[in-house]
This record gives sequence, C-alpha cells and structure tokens, in this order.
Amino acid sequence: MNAARFAPLDAAGLNLQAVFPVAFLPAAMRDKTVDGFAQLILIGNAGPTLGRAALSAAMDPDHPIDVYSVNVVSRWLDTLPGGRERHVMYPGETPVGLQALGELAGWHHPSPFMVGIQPGWGTWFAYRVAVLANTSLPPTSPLQTRSPCEACVDRPCVSTCPARAMAGGRFSLDDCLRWRRAAGSSCEHTCLARLACPVGIGHRYDEAQIRHGYGQSLRMIRRVEHPSG
Repeated sequence: MNAARFAPLDAAGLNLQAVFPVAFLPAAMRDKTVDGFAQLILIGNAGPTLGRAALSAAMDPDHPIDVYSVNVVSRWLDTLPGGRERHVMYPGETPVGLQALGELAGWHHPSPFMVGIQPGWGTWFAYRVAVLANTSLPPTSPLQTRSPCEACVDRPCVSTCPARAMAGGRFSLDDCLRWRRAAGSSCEHTCLARLACPVGIGHRYDEAQIRHGYGQSLRMIRRVEHPSG
C-alpha cells in the first residue's frame, strides 16, 4: 500500500521515504519537533534522477533542488488525508538531525569521509525534506543493512583523498577544508575520495549535480569564515 502512496515521489526521483509516528521518536528528537503533528516523514533521493529534474526545471537559481523537492512533496501531501496540516522542518529553520533520522530509517552508515553510505546506492543519496504532518500513513520499517565499509579492504577513499584527511585513521575536517579552500583545489566542486568509492558507482550523481552540491557547501564555508564578505 505504501509503495502506491509514494509513487508520485518515486517518479520525481524522491525515492527514499520513511514514516515515523512522532510519539515513538526518541525523546531528544521528539523534543525538537513542533507540537500537534502525528507523523514525521523523511524523504530523500537516491541516484541522479532528482538532480536531473530539479536542475532542468531551474525553479530557483540558488536552491533549485530544495525548492523542487519541497514543491513535489507539498503537492503530494495535498492529496493525502491530513496532509495539508503540515510543517516543513527541513529545508527550513527548525533544527532537525538528518543523519540521526537516517539512522532510524536504516539509510545511514558513516563512511571514512563522513558522508552517509548504504549498500546499493553507496553515498549517492541525500536527505531532501523532513516534514511533520497529520497524515495516517503506515509507519515504515527501518532497512536492515550493514555498512559496506566493513568489507572494504583497499579503502580507495583514504588513499585517493588529496588532502590526506583520513590518513591519521580519523577524518580531519580541518585538513579537508584547508584543501577545499586552496586556490585551484581539485576538490573545489567535488570530492575525489567520494568519487573513488566503488559502492553504488552506477548510481553516481551527474556532474552538474555534484558541482552544484559542492559549490553550495563551499559558499557556506566561505560565508562562515567571512560573514561580512
């Protein structure tokens, strides 16, 4: 039944969905929600379909994927009983731990380069919308998977990283950011460690989506470092 309900999202490339009853969320997570809603719905994309659709639609020059995703989800919720009573937590101003929700959904395992990874899709998935609603969708069961990193012997992400951000055995954000900020950096609009990971390589985002995503993150990094610039 849920598969049919989610078909409009799947068609738009928003092909990851998890439904949580708010009352059964962990207390720390529940405390960050807005009162008065029955369910929290987490929606993501896996693979390149969403990026192709959103970037070609060009609905917003700065945040095309966010705007496209929220519009698709809003139209979908409008068709569901209780769906018009909603509050979009993400993207938005309401604090929400996306990776924590991803772990509850069984989507997220940590990778050495700190991007979530799962079997099949690899790292080529992302959280797009987290919304509270008074829907009555059947709750989804978490995916039961193991991290593909557990069986990875060669660790090409570690050896390929030009910043050597994982060379010490743990990810060094400072080393990563230093390399990304450098003039002419090979990771200005991409992540070579991520591209080196063999898991889910057939689902890799298109180059335009990779450039867009990493371009956005670099702009955020520079704004934090130079807030008046």
